[in-house]
Parts: sequence; C-alpha cells; structure tokens
Amino acid sequence: MTATYTILLDDMTVAMHLGIHPHEVAPQSVSLSVAMTVTYPAAPSADRIEDVLDYDFLREGILALARGPGFALQESLCEAVAALCLADPRVTVVRVRSTKTDIYPDARIGCEIERARRPL
Repeated sequence: MTATYTILLDDMTVAMHLGIHPHEVAPQSVSLSVAMTVTYPAAPSADRIEDVLDYDFLREGILALARGPGFALQESLCEAVAALCLADPRVTVVRVRSTKTDIYPDARIGCEIERARRPL
C-alpha cells in the first residue's frame, strides 16, 4: 500500500531580484512557501532520512535561485520552484506561493500555483 505525505517548507525568506519596476532593481525580501505531496511505495519502516524525501534540496535550490539573475515575474519564480520539486519522481503535486513583503506598507503581494505530475 502506498503512503502519501505533504512535506512543507513554510515562509522561507530570501533577498532576491524580482520585479519589473525601477524601484525593484535592488534585491528585495521575498517569502516562499512550498507544499509537496510525496508518495512512497510504503510507509517508511525505519526512522531514517534515506527512506524519505530530504527537503534540504528544496531549500538549497531556492537559495541558488535567489543568488541568480532574478525574475521579472512572481509567476516565473513559482514555476521555477515547482519544476525543482517535480524533478524528484516521488513528488506528485506541488503548491508554491511567493510573496513580496515590502512593496506596500499595508499589504503583501504574491502569486500561488499548483502543479501536478502527469498523470496524477
């Protein structure tokens, strides 16, 4: 019997180039949250990281994206993070949310996508 889990990386904040406006040329604070649905052939029988998805790859991948040239659109950033997650065949669905935290004094501005491996 398969075992399904949701692995979360919640509210990771990075400084990165993201945006199209002149005031966004400097790196800005971006918050990312990711929920990955992961399916294993069976529930892990031991308490060992080797038996499950180690989420370090996701954090390191996001840090690498933040160090890169940046993105014009939050949609593009979300797609890049989703592709990173779906590169692992155990990930069947991923939901990614990005939020610019410093654009408006009274609101955060963001984008959220959900992508699934085909067929689901």
